[in-house]
Amino acid sequence: MLEKIAQIFECEPSDIKDIKPQKMGMTNDSFIFSVSPSHERFIIRIPGKGTDMLINRALEYDVYQKIMHLGICDDIVYINPETGYKITRYWESSRVCDTLSPADLAACMGKLREFHEQALTVDHIFCPFERIQYYESLRRSAPSRYDDYAAAKANVMSLRAFIDSQPKARTLAHIDAVPDNFIFLPNGEIKLIDWEYSGMQDPHIDIAMFIVYAMYDKTQADALIEHYFTEGCSPNTRRKIYAYISVCGLLWSNWCEYKAEFGEDFSDEYAQAQYNFARDYYEIFSQTGSDNGGGHGHTPVAYDRVHTKTPD
Repeated sequence: MLEKIAQIFECEPSDIKDIKPQKMGMTNDSFIFSVSPSHERFIIRIPGKGTDMLINRALEYDVYQKIMHLGICDDIVYINPETGYKITRYWESSRVCDTLSPADLAACMGKLREFHEQALTVDHIFCPFERIQYYESLRRSAPSRYDDYAAAKANVMSLRAFIDSQPKARTLAHIDAVPDNFIFLPNGEIKLIDWEYSGMQDPHIDIAMFIVYAMYDKTQADALIEHYFTEGCSPNTRRKIYAYISVCGLLWSNWCEYKAEFGEDFSDEYAQAQYNFARDYYEIFSQTGSDNGGGHGHTPVAYDRVHTKTPD
C-alpha cells in the first residue's frame, strides 16, 4: 500500500505518515494517511475479500468520469478501474448523516432529489432482480441460512411485474444511498460518496436503500418518504417504494450470505433485518394493494415465521 501511494504522489514511502484505519467497511476497507511536507490528509480505499465478484470497477470508473466534476461526490485524487483502489481528499471536521435527526434527513433527501433531477445518464443499468439472482449464484448452490427463503424469494420476484408497470423516470441512481454515504461538511455542503453500485434505475430505489440500511420501522420509512416528496407522495408511488424496500432487503440479504463465506459475517441484527425487510414489506405492499382495492396478480407463497437455520 505504501509503494502504491508513493507512486501516485511521486514521493518516497517515508513521506507517507499517520496511517490509520478510517473504517472497516462492508464492501471495502479505508485508511487515512498524510503526505509530507504538506501533511494534507487523504483516504485510500482497498476492496475487501470477494468484492471483485460484487463490483464492476470499470463501470464505477465510468460513473466517476460522469460526476466527479459536478461537485456532488468524493474529491477524487486517484481511481483505478481494474484494482478498485481509490484515493480521495479527506474532509476535515466532516460527519455522516444522523438517522435520528429530522433536519439531517430533510437535507439528505433534498440533496438526493436534487441529484436525481439532474437526470444524468451512463451506459449501464443496475437491475436489482438480476443482482439477486447473481448474488444467490455466488453461493454455488449452497442453501440459504433461512428455511423459508424459497417462498420469500418467490414473493419478492413477483413484485417485478408491478414495478415494471409503474410510470417512472430512468436516471443515474446512486443505489447505495445510505446514511453513511451522505457527508456533511463544515460549510454546510452535503456530498454523496461511494458510487460503486450506481447505474441507471428508477431514482426512487435510492429512498428504499436508505431505509433498509438505516433499519427503519414503517413509521420512520414513511417519514423519510415525506422528506423526499415535500409536495406529498401519491399512494401508488409510496406502494412502489414499499416494493423496492422488499426487493432491496432480499438483495442485501443475499449479499450478506455471500460475504459470510469470506469470514465477514455481519451482525445478526443487520443480516436478519435485511431478510425481514424482504418479507415484511412484501406483506405491507400486498396489504396496501388490498386497501386500495387492487392487487398485483400474484398469489403470495406462504411461509412460516422461522428466522434462521440452527447451526450444525
